[in-house]
Order: sequence, then C-alpha cells, then structure tokens
Amino acid sequence: MTYQKPSIFQLGKVHENGASVIVSGWGLGMCASSCRCHRNPEDGQLALAEDQAGGSLGLRSFTATGSCDCCEAWTSAELQAILRDVAALDALDSSEPAAG
Repeated sequence: MTYQKPSIFQLGKVHENGASVIVSGWGLGMCASSCRCHRNPEDGQLALAEDQAGGSLGLRSFTATGSCDCCEAWTSAELQAILRDVAALDALDSSEPAAG
C-alpha cells in the first residue's frame, strides 16, 4: 500500500555522511487537511521526525502508539530526486518570452 507524503513548502539539502544521511532545511506541511495525528495536542504545531540511520524525513505522530497510518516519510533518495528535478527545471532555457 502506498501512502501519501507530507507536503513540502521549503527545499533543503541532503548530505550523506558515512552511514548517516542528514537532511536539513526542509519545510514539511500536513499530509492531508483532515489529519489530526501530526498536530501536537498542547500547541497544535507540527514536529519533524528525522531518521538519520534510515535516511528519511517525515512528521512526528502524536498518537498513543506514536505511529501513523495516514502518510509515510520522504526517503533521502526521494528528496535528492526532488532537488535534481528542480535543478533540471532551473537549467531549462526558455525559448519564448514570459507572458505579460
């Protein structure tokens, strides 16, 4: 089964450091508008869940079990692919002038 991913509102970096993978600077938003498991019950804020050994970045779950069944974390490979795609789009040279 494939789950959706948390939204990304800010691009960051992915650093491989030996056996660890460090993801930094990423901004994640909610996975779904009706999701309640990722909001801290005390202040309503989101918290990141980073797994350096596994190389993933997601949202912390505030359920009693601490697990989430509504979304899955981004893997470092997926985050690197996003950065590659953005770099490829930035490198495209537009052949037509912008509208306006």
